[in-house]
Amino acid sequence: MPVGPARMPLLDHLSELRRRLTIIVVSIVVTSVVIYAASPMLIQILIDPIREFLPKDPATGEATLYVTTALGGFTLRFAVSVFFAVIVCSPIIIFEVLGFFLPALTPKEQHWVVPTVGALVFLFAFGMVFCYLFILNATFGWMLAQISDFATIFSEAQDYINLIILLELGFGGAFELPLFVFYLSILHVVPYKTFRENWRCVYVGLLIASAMVTPDASPVTMFLMFAAVIVLYEISLALARRVLIARDGKASLKWTREQYQEHKLEQDDD
Repeated sequence: MPVGPARMPLLDHLSELRRRLTIIVVSIVVTSVVIYAASPMLIQILIDPIREFLPKDPATGEATLYVTTALGGFTLRFAVSVFFAVIVCSPIIIFEVLGFFLPALTPKEQHWVVPTVGALVFLFAFGMVFCYLFILNATFGWMLAQISDFATIFSEAQDYINLIILLELGFGGAFELPLFVFYLSILHVVPYKTFRENWRCVYVGLLIASAMVTPDASPVTMFLMFAAVIVLYEISLALARRVLIARDGKASLKWTREQYQEHKLEQDDD
């Protein structure tokens, strides 16, 4: 990976940052233009989990979305193209970001970069796939059921696709939680003991956070996200427990932050 030297004048750092941002932006723009031609097919893929809830075209029997403005089709196709372009270009984005920040890290910190980035990418992708397979159908089914008793649903394309994209991004971001909990615990920023003793407060906090980040304000989406992040939270603590025991012994599970700092000082002295 081409990285710059650790020490550079400020203007050289800014120049390198501009160069790397330019590569990222150009890559996304070019990829978006290429993907634009395939955007109708990608839109069909996005709406596939909710197809059963869309009104059917009387002539063909196919699920139908409506566009209400002259520019609506272009705007929608462009938004979908950019969304998928960012996904396709994510290796380039990660490559350029790491190339800029790696020189500022110590060799020991650089050792953690690759597994951390790999975990970030995997968890985000896992969150999006989980949303696509399990959340979209349940969410739209509940929301549209609230309308059917008193109104006719007008399936406006931009509204549906934007909500799908927001849900995908929301679950992708929410599924990053285990990584943060893992590092907070093993670095004793928040000791493992604190996470375990205050699990009720953590659960309530996660419930509130799930309510805040779900873009559709649906209780179905909120509780599905809450259930998913609770499972991931417990998995991350289980992994942190194994790392702490292997590194510092079982007693480290009960250390406070101050005790951990004392332990580090003793190790440095040795």
